[in-house]
Amino acid sequence: MSGTEFGKTDPLDAGPASQPAAKPALRAIDKIMGVARDLFYRQGIRAVGVDEIVRQAGVTKPSLYRSFVSKDELAASYLRRYEQDFWGRFEAAVAAHPGDPRAQIVDYFGGVGERALNAGHRGCGLTNACVEYPDDGHPARLVSEANKRELRRRLRIMAEDMGADDPQALGDGLMLLFEGTHITSQMFGGDGPAVSLVKIADRLIAASLPR
Repeated sequence: MSGTEFGKTDPLDAGPASQPAAKPALRAIDKIMGVARDLFYRQGIRAVGVDEIVRQAGVTKPSLYRSFVSKDELAASYLRRYEQDFWGRFEAAVAAHPGDPRAQIVDYFGGVGERALNAGHRGCGLTNACVEYPDDGHPARLVSEANKRELRRRLRIMAEDMGADDPQALGDGLMLLFEGTHITSQMFGGDGPAVSLVKIADRLIAASLPR
């Protein structure tokens, strides 16, 4: 084997043995996105100004605009990253129950209900963005609308795979439960209707399957 053998260290690459490797410094774009995600979710996108984001991120305003041409694009980027986590949780529930769409939905809704009861929960960030931006062409709304249409599509397909009498109606009913859970969590907090989400979803599914 040429060069350093597997499991050995080249002395030229070795640093002081007593010093751990330094953590790489966060890039300005990562600082901005971290602060923007927290503020946008907790306070709403419209309520948060660029000046507050750069202040908390400890960067300059020009550094923000080198990465994002506008606050609207920053908002859309925040939602795209939010959506990655959204689908990550959904797909984890699907992977946990191969070939069993009913169990997949119940598992996923279990997580939705638990998060909705947490202190500081502000609903679904994608739904909130749709409410904040009623204009069809806004970049943030475009991300949010695409997410909701895809979630509805998937729920309808899962309802069909379960053999529901009316897959479209069941898929839409599950979508309404999802959205209602996030909205009511902001009204009732830890003892809201989200405590019954899994039970209601499972009963809705049972009532929609052939007897």
